[in-house]
Amino acid sequence: MNWQPGHVFVLVPGTCEIAMAHPFSGVPTAFAVRSGGISYWANCAWDALGIAAILGQDTESRTGEIDLSVRDGQPVSTSGVVLLLVPAKRFWDDIAYT
Repeated sequence: MNWQPGHVFVLVPGTCEIAMAHPFSGVPTAFAVRSGGISYWANCAWDALGIAAILGQDTESRTGEIDLSVRDGQPVSTSGVVLLLVPAKRFWDDIAYT
């Protein structure tokens, strides 16, 4: 894998403020994740599940009709679909859009 430093933190353009530290968002998003009395922001649905994996504990996360909550290491809902409009190899072309 070709690791690049810019693929860890994403700054708000023109500042030193952290916009993303994957899978966490440094700015509010539509993907709130709660666990152990603490709230986090995820960048997207995929990252909401990533936060649960990193924390290693149950999480609650609902975005509209989508339930991204995790219990005992498994997604609560098995009926949802996550559509990725950009191929994974192109995520970093514009990570804020992806």
